[in-house]
Amino acid sequence: MTIEQEFFNQYRLMYRPFINLVNVQLEKYQLFSSQWALLRLLMDKGPHTFVDIANFMFIEKPSVTRLVQKLVELGYVETVAGRDKREKLIQLTANGEEIVQEIKAQLKPFFEQALAGVSERDIEIATKVLANICANINR
Repeated sequence: MTIEQEFFNQYRLMYRPFINLVNVQLEKYQLFSSQWALLRLLMDKGPHTFVDIANFMFIEKPSVTRLVQKLVELGYVETVAGRDKREKLIQLTANGEEIVQEIKAQLKPFFEQALAGVSERDIEIATKVLANICANINR
């Protein structure tokens, strides 16, 4: 196996179990990791359009619509008018902001456990490496 194959194999072996465990943590909020990613985006970067969300998450707009509908039903997000009447922005509700903070606190020990024994420097390097790979793939 080449070093490249081993790298992506290790990534694959980590990714699915990681997502499954995150989903277990999110169950009590009736969320999945993709919905959590959207909530984090809105918390970190503010309101976004459906198109912006689709581009950020690398998914189709109908998938964004389904994600948003579920989050609206839960009372975590709402749609508001954008700059022009045709544009809709998705933003967190006050309840959504509270839930995001609660989930972040709940996930913190899980992330710490997952990264146990990994130095801060290695985490920084791995983060840069993954960002570079992502940029290469999406060129």
